[in-house]
Amino acid sequence: MSALKESIVRAGGVARASFVCGVSQRAIYKWIAAGSLPRTEYTGETHYAERLAAAAAERGEPFEAAWLLSESSPKKTTH
Repeated sequence: MSALKESIVRAGGVARASFVCGVSQRAIYKWIAAGSLPRTEYTGETHYAERLAAAAAERGEPFEAAWLLSESSPKKTTH
């Protein structure tokens, strides 16, 4: 299981992740398919990793937002 998918499960699933991040469930599924959080997370425009980490901590399944960011960073492509 990818770090991103594991984090979503620990936060309470797709519906809960959608709610805490303020995005659609479809957006969450797109993140899972891509295996990474959106670009805005890495440019400092959003804080989804922190929100997911907080939701997971509330459920007693904490993880560090920094871990999620490092493990689910977008894959770089070379041309």
